[in-house]
Amino acid sequence: MSSILKQPDKPRGDCIVKQSWLVITLLIVTGLTHSARAETPAHTAASDPIEFGLTAVVIQENLRFLDQWSNYLSQKMGQPVTFVRRKSYREVMELLESGSIDFAWICGYPFVKNRTPEYLQLLSVPVYAGQPLYHSYIIVHKASAYQSIEELEGKVFAFSDPESNSGYLYPQFLLSAKGKNPEAYFRNSFFTYNHAETIEAVAEQVADGGAVDSYIWETLLQSRPELVNQTRIIVKSPAFGFPPLVARLGADRHKVEKMKEALLAMSDDPQGQHFLRGLKLDRFGDFPPTIFDSISNMIMQKRWGLARDVTAPNAAQQRSDKR
Repeated sequence: MSSILKQPDKPRGDCIVKQSWLVITLLIVTGLTHSARAETPAHTAASDPIEFGLTAVVIQENLRFLDQWSNYLSQKMGQPVTFVRRKSYREVMELLESGSIDFAWICGYPFVKNRTPEYLQLLSVPVYAGQPLYHSYIIVHKASAYQSIEELEGKVFAFSDPESNSGYLYPQFLLSAKGKNPEAYFRNSFFTYNHAETIEAVAEQVADGGAVDSYIWETLLQSRPELVNQTRIIVKSPAFGFPPLVARLGADRHKVEKMKEALLAMSDDPQGQHFLRGLKLDRFGDFPPTIFDSISNMIMQKRWGLARDVTAPNAAQQRSDKR
């Protein structure tokens, strides 16, 4: 017959003592937690990082340089400035639209597109080689026989980004102006999402031709001549407004004004001049949005089948710098 062993009951006083100690311990922990919270400094908006979007318009090979530039802007803004690098213009535009970032360096093509509601405002336009302008270059390998874009029909072509003016819109417009169907013109085409990689694709003969930003091509000609000298230019577009720096319309007005002041003042500050030299820019200027009218005109003409072989971007060439 099995027996059940019953443990003797513990004295009740023991339980009361243990419960008392438990209550005391909880009170001590609660008090310490409350004290720690009280001593924690209040969170301030000034401690939030300002996020600034970057795309392929900036050569991102020198990450240390970008870190130093962000530190410079942080000092001027009085709060941290962080560069947010993304592969495509579309990704950066989505960050701006969602309010995830307040500033970005984008391209004139996405800047002039119609948006409802509008969420962008022009912050500044870089001045390069004395003007706030740049070009689209159609390039081929230096040893190739190609002399015109007509000779690239049925070949392999590298575009930079579907939202790039120099790397996509202009060559598409040019083909439309010549009465060609851009979608069926090349045997094969692809996006590199980086002007430097478009140059590499042509230099290494992965592509027969490509469309790139003149600023990137000329900058890399200085820093990587062994690469760029493997290519040559067969088409140079009319001048367009240089890829702009923009701010989100919903961003704090004081913050936007302060960032604009910091950028415009870089050319007057020895440290700022150092970063401008690194970027191969003269300065950041204050220009009206009409500087991008030639890009808007290309979009409209291509949409309505009115593209002409020669464009005249008068608005871009009329330099109305306010500074």
